[in-house]
Amino acid sequence: MSEIVGFVGMSHSPFATLSPFQEMGERFLADAARVKAAVAALRPDAVVVIGPDHFHANFYDQMPPFVLGVERATGFGDFGSAQGELPVAGELAWTIRDGLDDAGFDVSLSYALTVDHGVVQSYEMTTGLSVPHVPLVLNTAAPPLPSPARCVALGRALGDTIRRSASEQRVLIVASGGLSHWLPSNDPRDPSVTGEKRESLIHGRKDTRAFAAAREPRVRAMAGNPEARVNAEWDRWFLRQLYSLDVSPVVELGHDKLEHEAGSGGHEIRTWLAGHAAAGRPLVWDSYEPVPEWITGMGIGTTFPV
Repeated sequence: MSEIVGFVGMSHSPFATLSPFQEMGERFLADAARVKAAVAALRPDAVVVIGPDHFHANFYDQMPPFVLGVERATGFGDFGSAQGELPVAGELAWTIRDGLDDAGFDVSLSYALTVDHGVVQSYEMTTGLSVPHVPLVLNTAAPPLPSPARCVALGRALGDTIRRSASEQRVLIVASGGLSHWLPSNDPRDPSVTGEKRESLIHGRKDTRAFAAAREPRVRAMAGNPEARVNAEWDRWFLRQLYSLDVSPVVELGHDKLEHEAGSGGHEIRTWLAGHAAAGRPLVWDSYEPVPEWITGMGIGTTFPV
């Protein structure tokens, strides 16, 4: 049987690894380095990384709520994140697929998954990409999204599956998702989403590089604004909830109240809910720094001392 040796929830941001913006999240980057050292001491054999995609792999021609990579995972290389093939723990991935299927989750399958900074940045910050991973992508980009309750249920099934697996591995769970942040709408049903942008959100798969090349300058232009909206009070409240196994106060917010408090980008906390449920342990340590210049609250939480 495998053992889940710990859980790390970590914010990501397109700007956390780009100069000159790195100077702005000094506490987050220092604490992320401490977490990486603590993870090394845990000696994980594999890591399950739960994160979102930002329209580099999934589009609204087909938008699954959950996608599992089982054979190859390739970093897209957006915003300075690692580009190229990444190590995949294939046997564990198939165990997870089968276990989630038994639990009633029809998770989409990929033999060749592209992952962007939403998965790669936290994977790299916690392990240096040195530990084979299983990428599990949650749709947090735009509605319809899996509900917070569904993400918790998925996480519990994920944890049960890992613990029941025949292999004897030490598995780390990493959730990669920003805390509160407000982003332009990516919902094709939104009347403000029109023209070329709407076309790209639906049909961007035809030429992902061209779509990214057109989109990335618009995102980069949002960086560095000290007035960008971040709800630090809500972020700290959310982290406190994870010091308990009962996350019902978060789940009961539902989609609309969550968006009101944490913004359209705050839906990424679904990855934290899934990872926390998979680990089945409360946090024992956290770090938080609001970094409006990176467009989000930068938090880290762990189930082990740092």
